Formats: sequence, C-alpha cells, structure tokens
Amino acid sequence: MYVREEFTTEERSILGRFFTNIDSPVFALVNLPEVVKGALFARYSRSPKSLRRLFLDEFYDQPDIPIDQLSGESESQSIVSLDRAERLYDRVFSQYGDDSVAQLGGAHIACEQASNILTKILEWGRLAAYLEQSTRYIFYDQKLGERYRYVAPPEIAAGPLNAEYTAVIDWLFDEYSDLVHTCVPYFESRFPRQQGDSQFIYQASIKAKACDSARGLLPASTTSNVGIFGSGQAFEAMLVRMNSHPLEEARTYARMMLEELRKVIPSFLKRVDLPDRGGAWSGYFQQNHEAIERITSRIDVNPDNTDEVTLVDWDRDAENKIAAAALYASTDLPDTQLQKIVENMDESTKNEIIRAYVGKRENRRHKPGRGMERSFYRFDILSDFGSFRDLQRHRMLTIDWQRLGIKHGYLTPPAIAEVGWGQRWDDAMGRIKDFYDTVMNEHGADVAQYVVPFGFKLRYSMQFNAREAFHLLELRTAQQGHPDYRRVCQLMHTAIREKAGHSALADAMSYVDHGSYDLERLEAERMAEHKRNPKGSAD
Repeated sequence: MYVREEFTTEERSILGRFFTNIDSPVFALVNLPEVVKGALFARYSRSPKSLRRLFLDEFYDQPDIPIDQLSGESESQSIVSLDRAERLYDRVFSQYGDDSVAQLGGAHIACEQASNILTKILEWGRLAAYLEQSTRYIFYDQKLGERYRYVAPPEIAAGPLNAEYTAVIDWLFDEYSDLVHTCVPYFESRFPRQQGDSQFIYQASIKAKACDSARGLLPASTTSNVGIFGSGQAFEAMLVRMNSHPLEEARTYARMMLEELRKVIPSFLKRVDLPDRGGAWSGYFQQNHEAIERITSRIDVNPDNTDEVTLVDWDRDAENKIAAAALYASTDLPDTQLQKIVENMDESTKNEIIRAYVGKRENRRHKPGRGMERSFYRFDILSDFGSFRDLQRHRMLTIDWQRLGIKHGYLTPPAIAEVGWGQRWDDAMGRIKDFYDTVMNEHGADVAQYVVPFGFKLRYSMQFNAREAFHLLELRTAQQGHPDYRRVCQLMHTAIREKAGHSALADAMSYVDHGSYDLERLEAERMAEHKRNPKGSAD
C-alpha cells in the first residue's frame, strides 16, 4: 500500500549512513547533529519531497555539515557505551520502575504517506514535537507514483468497495486539481502584483490563497508527511494507544514505528509489545472505548443546531482569581487570604493589577506569567475539518473530537462562488455524501471517515486557561492564517469578552487580530523576503 521511492546505488549508499532504512515510509534519523535534524524537518513541512530526497537534494554535502565527522565513535567505543547505557537503563527502569528515565532518550522519526485521519492519531500526545506537511504550499494534484496522494485504507482495499473507492477518490482529486488551477489565474487577476513585491513572494501568496480555497475538496484519506521528535516515554504512550485503535492503518503504522524506533532507542521501548505490560495497557484502552461505544449506541437523539463557536463553560470569578494569583509570588500571604483581599478591591484596582501583570507587550510572544492559568474556558466548536486540523495542533490545551462524518454539512468558501464553481462544489459534496453512506454501511463509521472531504464540519471541544488563550487566539488570528480558523478564534475572543464578561483579560490579548485580508500570506512573505534580502529586490 506504500509507494517505494527509487534511489540510485550511490544515493542508497549515502542514505544508509543517515537513515535507518531506505524503502519504508517510516524511518528514523541517525548520525546527524540535532540542529541539522531540526532544519531538515522544518524544510520538510513546506516541500512535496520525501525526507530522504530532501536530504539528498538540499542538505547532503553542504559546507556547514561536517560529513567526515558524522559517523560517530568507532565500532568498539559504540559497543562499550551502548552496553553501559542499556545496563543503566535496565537497572533504573526495570528494577526501580522509574518511568521518568524514559524521558531522557529521544528520536526523530519521519512518518510518510499517512492519511489525515492517521496524522491526528499520531499528534494526540502532548509531550512530543510534530511538524506536519501543509496543504497551502503544495498542489495536491502532484501524484505519488501512479496515483494521487491518498490512502486506500486496508479495510476498504481488501473489500468489495475497493474499485469504487479508487474511482470516487480519483474523481475528487480531479475536481480539486481543476478548482485549484482555476483559482490561481482568478486571484492573479483580482490581486495584481504590487510594485516592490518580487515574483517569488507574489506567486507564493497566490498559491497559498488558491490552496486555501480548494482544500475543502481534499478527502481525509489525503496523505501527509509528519516529522516527530519525542522522548522514549512519549513514543511508548503513542504506540500503546495506536495498538488499541479500531483503524488498521493506525495499528499497522504502530508496528512499523516500533520496528524503526527500536533501531535507535531500543531500551526505551521494551514494554510496548509485552503482553503483561504494553499489551495490557492497550487492552485497557480498547475495553474502555468499546464500553462507551455500547452506551452511546443507545442514545438515539438528533444533534441540536448550534453556532460555529459556543462558549459552554468558564470561570465566573476568573479576573478576581487571576489578580490574586498575580500577587501571590510577591507576598507571603496564603492564597485564600489574597483572594479575600482582591474581592474587596474596586474594579479599577483589580484592572490595574491585571495590566501590571500583563505588562507592556512588544509582540505576541511576550506572554504573562502562570497566574493566568488560574482560570479556564471551554468551547464547543463545529467547524470544517480543515480548520480543526490546524487548531488540533495546540496540544497543551484539552481537546477532544468526534468522528468525521457528513451529518453537520459542509462549508463553502466565498471564492468558490466567485470563480463560478458553486454548483460543482455542491455536486462533489453530494456525491461524497452518497458514497459515505455506502462505505458506512459496509465498514462502519470509523472507516467511512476516509472519504469525507476537509470541507465537511466536525464537532470538537477545546478547553484552555487564559494563558493558553493568549497563545492560541493571537497566533491563530494573525493575518497570514487561514480565514476559516481565524474566524473561529475571533469568535472565541469575542465570547470571552462579551459572554464571559472578562473584558480586562480580552483587552490584554492585544495581538488578537479581528481584521480581514485579501492575500493572507502576502505580508508574511514580504517579511520573510526582507529577512532573506534586507536590501530588497523585486526580481
């Protein structure tokens, strides 16, 4: 089910020094400085290339990478140090049961040709770093091997719907291709290149706008590349959870990941497939999931109509609590006494405390202290799946989501009607609705998710404290963001001010941007080009 990338004999010899395998879509990086790994993954997110091809084309044999120093210690020294480390790990981890030592070893791993259902499973854990291929920098009509970039899930590939599935998804990608290449000339005519803007930044902004407009047609089976860096502990938890997942793609990927990770951090992953350790842990997750599924199957109620963003719960006394928390570290008073003192203050004094605690912020990265974590907000959101993919990456908050399906309808970007594609868009979504029902009846709701386009709506909850709200809402309303998730976060900010009544906190989030823009990426591309070429160029 995976395309094998072709490399020359010389290339395979080179790759064998730096990657744990040359043919599988899952592999780890070895014998490279950490800074090179980070730069390679950063470049990876904006490239259609595989990581190994990207390394060969852009990173191998560069002056700043001392290739002759990358092979590490001699074989005998490696054996000695590895043996010593394994003995130490076994003694602490196995004999004393100190799980924290599993945080001391880590690995970079590349996960390629993963569906957009699987990427969300991979990115569930908080304590790892993920960088996922973006849909706004490449056209997804570029085929991988002989077909478009999508997964045929094993359940469908081995069943009676395989031929129909291939025909429907190929047709959907054909529609995406026609649409995205219709959007490019339309946006070029609507937004002419401005004097002083290079052709490079102009075309990058136009491409991003076209990709943003068309991505709603991409099915959840669309493949993506994900670069992950995590500790042994983070990978262990990830693999145990994936081993219990109802989708075969997740379980198959877990086996491939375990095989590759054991080539670089074997000691940290000994428990994953032991029947009485990781096996029992996976069984616990599976049993709980099945028990909840049995209960929810008895709830036969249609969902109420709701707004796109609903603030469902919040701390009614948040500003008093945050003011007290702001004072706490600078006093020697008990928390309860401080809260009573603050409650007796007038509003202007409380606001003064919050303003002083927030301080004069020169950019959105200047965030107030942990006293802001004293309060919380919980939102119920019904947005398109494409927006969810971006917001789900904020893993420090508490986020949970329902299955992707068709019952909540779909979103149609304004540009679709502008380019004369309204009927074709509706026709595409209508055909997928029918095919979704077919897959649902044959394989169930989990597998049926693969055929649902990004434009369909998904319900999910997000709960976070006020400090996280600064990060989330300011970042995701920035000018260069996708208009759909910008709108979701703008509505969150408005709800904090108007529904929760926390005006002092909402005002402190001074980098939340409620504006609307035409070419969202243009200003960001201009700043990036200025950093690359401070003297300026319009070439």
